[in-house]
Amino acid sequence: MQRQNIASGTTWEPIVGYSRAVKVGSYVHVSGTTATGTDGKIVGIGDVYAQTVQTLKNIESALQKAGASMKDVVRTRIYVVNIAEWEKVGRAHGEVFRDIRPATSMVQVSALISPEILVEIEADAFVG
Repeated sequence: MQRQNIASGTTWEPIVGYSRAVKVGSYVHVSGTTATGTDGKIVGIGDVYAQTVQTLKNIESALQKAGASMKDVVRTRIYVVNIAEWEKVGRAHGEVFRDIRPATSMVQVSALISPEILVEIEADAFVG
């Protein structure tokens, strides 16, 4: 099967050695994604809901580059630094996935790569 690596253009991808998403056959795997804006800065500093919305937009962009869409998502993994804010994260996730209903998990982590980042999401899609 042919492999397609999808880049977002961030400076971290070549340094760390990863792709924003990888498509192999009918599967698309989107790496842990944050609320990075097109200018490289974090969107929604201090606002986990706004960060979740931007993160999901970034995931959608990666999926589109791979020929997929949010309706193709079968699994998400959500990492938050404060599980007490789960409802804000869940509300943003639900606005996108209410009818799609992928398998998901949400876990609290001690920290993400930058203290400004409050949420990180991975997504897997199947384009059938």
